[in-house]
Amino acid sequence: MKKTLAPLAAMAVLSCIGSASAASYSPGANDDEILIGMTVPLSGPASAYGIACAASQAFFAKVNQDGGINGRKLTLRCEDDGFSPPRTIEQTRKLVEQDNVLFLYNALGTSSNTAVRPYLAAKKVPQVLINSGASKWLEPAENPWVTTGLPQNRTEAVIFARHILETMPDAKVGLLQQADDFGKDYVAGLRNGFGDKAGDHIVAIETFDLAYPTVDTQIVNLKARGVDVVIVAALAKHAAQAIRKIGDLQWHPTVYLGWASTSIDYVLKPAGLDNARGVISTAIAKHPDDPRWKDDAGMARYLDFMKTWFPSGEVASLSNVLAYATNEVLVEILRRAGDDLTRTNIRDIARDIDVQPGMYIDGVRYTVTPQDLDPIKTFQMIRFDGERWQSFGAPISSTAR
Repeated sequence: MKKTLAPLAAMAVLSCIGSASAASYSPGANDDEILIGMTVPLSGPASAYGIACAASQAFFAKVNQDGGINGRKLTLRCEDDGFSPPRTIEQTRKLVEQDNVLFLYNALGTSSNTAVRPYLAAKKVPQVLINSGASKWLEPAENPWVTTGLPQNRTEAVIFARHILETMPDAKVGLLQQADDFGKDYVAGLRNGFGDKAGDHIVAIETFDLAYPTVDTQIVNLKARGVDVVIVAALAKHAAQAIRKIGDLQWHPTVYLGWASTSIDYVLKPAGLDNARGVISTAIAKHPDDPRWKDDAGMARYLDFMKTWFPSGEVASLSNVLAYATNEVLVEILRRAGDDLTRTNIRDIARDIDVQPGMYIDGVRYTVTPQDLDPIKTFQMIRFDGERWQSFGAPISSTAR
């Protein structure tokens, strides 16, 4: 009997040694830790969106208490880039060359991520689940190390157009367009969604730059063109200004607001809740104020997380909800990576995954393949009732005709 056990024990030891030696690491990973980097605007004009750092660090703390990912703790290093591409480059180089992070995660902004893309591609460092909804990230050949964590602005515009065709077939549409990739994607999406009727429906486009102090002139111009539907493709500050100005003019068009600016605290309250009443948008995630989800298991986990791990965070903040959901996707990527924590393997898994985070609306999934990097194609229509966002109708897919 002893002769039998000895070889088995030796085999077990060799198996453990072999298993340990099989682990593969790039800089930023080892047997105990996975080090991740993030650039966010903790200062400057987009600082409202910098909450993703604190929300993610709280999420990682919970994961670590629960045992980490495959026995490794997660560490997130955040650097303030002030929403300025030159600073993003500087801070990204620090994270890669001094801190030796495994990859960049959920970095905010189209221009910022574009600025660092050549550098990170040359270093073969993944840009995982970036915080940008620009369509430019959907070209696999141009973005070999990039995946986005957000629904695409162009996709939402397609859905807006189709909803308008179904509910207001004679509508005259005016677009308030941010003068960058964000705004251009809405133009392209609306034309796609309206199809051969685009020329009949899109009667006015007013552009503005992020440096503009207000968009009052643009809203006045849209009213003068006689539009009865206004689509607001603007981030928080200018979106709030647009809704407030429409109210100040005692004008009552149907307003569609891009999902990125649906925060009640940062957009609708500054705009005036009465002015925002009736505004239509889309959602991919469950909203904590929507009574539809009061008995939902995924919502219960989110609320418990916020209470226990991030009590200073605003529970109803879309930024916090999306950060939580995106962290769920990241954890699944890392879980699947196992002991192969190389940058190439992280990139490959991030570009070939299908998962439904607990805070995504039922029927909405995060799905990408190496050939199709558009992660979210189904949206839920929502309407603001003066106090909270309310879901209405069934989820709409941009691929359905």
